[in-house]
Amino acid sequence: MTTTPIRSAEASDVATIAALLADAVATDPVAQWLVADPVERQHIFNGLLAMEVDHAVEWGHVDIALDMTAVAVWRHHPAPQAAPLSDYHLSTFTGRHLPRFQQLYALARRYRSGAPHHWLACLHVAPDARHHGIGQALLAHHHERADKLGYPVDTIATTTVRDFLTRHGYHAGILLRLADGPPLWPLRRAGRPVPLTTSAG
Repeated sequence: MTTTPIRSAEASDVATIAALLADAVATDPVAQWLVADPVERQHIFNGLLAMEVDHAVEWGHVDIALDMTAVAVWRHHPAPQAAPLSDYHLSTFTGRHLPRFQQLYALARRYRSGAPHHWLACLHVAPDARHHGIGQALLAHHHERADKLGYPVDTIATTTVRDFLTRHGYHAGILLRLADGPPLWPLRRAGRPVPLTTSAG
């Protein structure tokens, strides 16, 4: 297990985190399906990720390794005071690729529970920092937070990420498919019931 410290991200970290995440889109199968051209993909995701990370910093949680080699982005549902990311926001960055982004977001919305939960939007560890337990540490850090609320954690992931998450308490549901896209798996980590407090009297 890594001893790398973890902290909550702030607004001043958004650009650095977005750049870290944008490095992953070159090889991510979902990003490749969303935007086939690698140059265009990088340009689109640079802006889109900055917007999404900024939104999560304000309305959810974004946890980062202190050395900025890894990040986990978490959303809270419901988040009634949060301004939703609409098709207008998406189209600002995605342009002609908006229909595929809409397909992906609609798939996530159909799966997502209406009951209170946290959503793992992104977990990324820089390639040269992997295999040291940083991803596991980021998960454990937020799981403790969710467990205090008794909330489950949901996500949708590719097969590779599914295999990692199932080793850390997540259970995969029925395979989801995008049209001509990579297979995606809904996953859930069950909520831990909050212990009842009792008082003697």
